[in-house]
Amino acid sequence: MLFALLMRLFAAHKGRVAAIVALQLVQTAGILLLPTINAAIIDDGIVAGNTPEIFRLGIDMALVAAVQAGAAVAAGYLCAVVATTVGQQLRAEVFTKIQSLSSQEVAAFGTQSLVTRATNDTQQIQSFAVLVFTMLVAAPVMAVGGVYLAWQQDIVLSSIVIIIMPVLLLIMYLIVRRLVPLYRDGQELLDGTGQILREQIIGANVIRSFVRQGHEARRFARANTSLTGNNLQSALLIAAMLPLIMIVVNLSSVAVVWFGGHRVYSGEMNIGALTAFIAYIMQILLAIMMAMYVLSTAPRAAACAERLNAVLDTQPSVRDSGSGADSGNGNDAAGGGGAFGRGDITFTDVRFAYPGAETPVLQNISFTASPGTTVAIVGSTGSGKSTLLGLLPRFLDTTAGTITVAGRNIRTLPLDVLRRAMAVVPQRSYLFTGTIAHNLRIGDPAAGDSQLWEALETAQAAGFVRELPLGMATEVGQGGTNLSGGQRQRICIARALVRRAPIYLFDDSFSALDFGTENRLRDALADTLADAVVIVVAERISTVAGADRILVLDDGRLVAQGTHRELLETSRTYREIAESQLALEGLP
Repeated sequence: MLFALLMRLFAAHKGRVAAIVALQLVQTAGILLLPTINAAIIDDGIVAGNTPEIFRLGIDMALVAAVQAGAAVAAGYLCAVVATTVGQQLRAEVFTKIQSLSSQEVAAFGTQSLVTRATNDTQQIQSFAVLVFTMLVAAPVMAVGGVYLAWQQDIVLSSIVIIIMPVLLLIMYLIVRRLVPLYRDGQELLDGTGQILREQIIGANVIRSFVRQGHEARRFARANTSLTGNNLQSALLIAAMLPLIMIVVNLSSVAVVWFGGHRVYSGEMNIGALTAFIAYIMQILLAIMMAMYVLSTAPRAAACAERLNAVLDTQPSVRDSGSGADSGNGNDAAGGGGAFGRGDITFTDVRFAYPGAETPVLQNISFTASPGTTVAIVGSTGSGKSTLLGLLPRFLDTTAGTITVAGRNIRTLPLDVLRRAMAVVPQRSYLFTGTIAHNLRIGDPAAGDSQLWEALETAQAAGFVRELPLGMATEVGQGGTNLSGGQRQRICIARALVRRAPIYLFDDSFSALDFGTENRLRDALADTLADAVVIVVAERISTVAGADRILVLDDGRLVAQGTHRELLETSRTYREIAESQLALEGLP
């Protein structure tokens, strides 16, 4: 899986990869030639007393060394370029895939796990790619060439190579076999530790308020200890590899010098040939060490590749029906309804169930929302209100039934066309790092300041924004943490209003507002969104009382629909919700 992933990524860099291989071959050939030239200098020059031959061979050695060094520098540069480009490409692929996943798939992987995969795991693959180029190409050539040239120098001493190579390969096999599961577990432990840390940072105030610092510290310590233990086992195996190799290398060197010295003394071997043989033995062992180092890091990279492929191979449950080429520009889609114009939104026998769930979240939902009307959805907690709203922009896809907009099945519309025609205010008021103006222009990047202020006025947010020292240029912390809940909620509403879409979806978007602010906001929205389809999910009866139609959900079923007054008389579920919030005689 790891090498299949690398081969796919390298396919976009065939020219550079071929150049790297060629340069590595030149570099390795130079390394292999140097001992042979050195042996000739000793035997044909120094021993024979032939000074001109020494100079000639010395020049040859210098030229070979220069070419070899130049090839090494060029190969190293190209390796860095290709490896970093591969890392960039892989991060982009993972990011694009994550963006295409529905909320179901994101929840299945976990936010922290996806962050780790897109950053740490891709970095591990990038680092391994560097090793593949710098070592894995040169090592086999150096090992095979070294064995052949050592054999050429002396057949008897070459038997030492036959003995030591199986020993080194056995060491390599035993270490790599143990590293594979350790690295795989290590990445999972890293995910878990990161998730705990993320929860503790985000929920710091909750932890403090319930005096749970000690418990959370112990929880993190357990995760940290497990991760440390895993990393320690991996590090010990890697640390043990070098001494084991050096023992074999040193014993081999002693054996070569011992037996080679006797052969030189008996005249069966020249001194130059012995020095060359020692050099080739060292090169062979170096090649094996390089291969062992690459293979010792391969398990971690393989574990990362397995995790990345799990993301890349995931088929989104929400499939895009097309490229959106017919959507026109973004402003047209947003402001004029995109490719399908304005029209009714119709749910027909809609059913939704999560994969593997015993019971559906929604079943047999049918209703129609027309332009210029407001449809409200109420129900007890867990009745499926937010899920129902999420089906319209296809954050989730229906299990059965159809949803149409202006007579067109939303599954036949490209996602960008569908979503450009909608402005969504999510249940969680999330703002991005940047200025208030930057957050508002997410709704429409081309919006001018006057349009932004108009949206803020409608959202009842202009007052507090003007009071800020920098106004709309005020920086917003990640998630909007430097603003109150009500302020974040109003800016999110203003962001949706900037879009000027034909369809507006409010998912419990008034819960952080006081009644006075909410009443003023509803009045302002009634004027601004007079021609739009407005669908509101709310807990407060006061929020939905003025809606043209109210849908009452109970355990995923649409049990009633009508106006506020009609439902008070006809729907027991709605009346119970209303009575739990307001005195009946005080209801409008």
